[in-house]
Amino acid sequence: QVQLVESGGGLVQPGGSLRLSCVASGIIFSAYAMDWYRQAPGKQRELVATINRSGTTDYVNSVKGRFTISRDNAKNTVYLQMNSLKPEDTAAYYCHARSIGGYWGQGTQVTVSA
Repeated sequence: QVQLVESGGGLVQPGGSLRLSCVASGIIFSAYAMDWYRQAPGKQRELVATINRSGTTDYVNSVKGRFTISRDNAKNTVYLQMNSLKPEDTAAYYCHARSIGGYWGQGTQVTVSA
């Protein structure tokens, strides 16, 4: 049974930082490209950051220079370090193991507010 479990969300003030984690089980983690998506209320789910099997990363323009995606294959974990957070980063954040069909976590809420 495949499981992706996100953690690390919460309430943070503008300019603050959070680190999200996503632990995978039931898959050969190192064989998967991994993504972080987010979805704000009333908006479509948005791809935020990706990391492929070799560690190459890419980001949506709105988070470049502020967010960093990384992975630890020994721990079956993908991370999203989020710095200089803005209110518009408020959303539920989901990790995704990229494959035919794909696998999703349950999400973790990030709220950026004073």
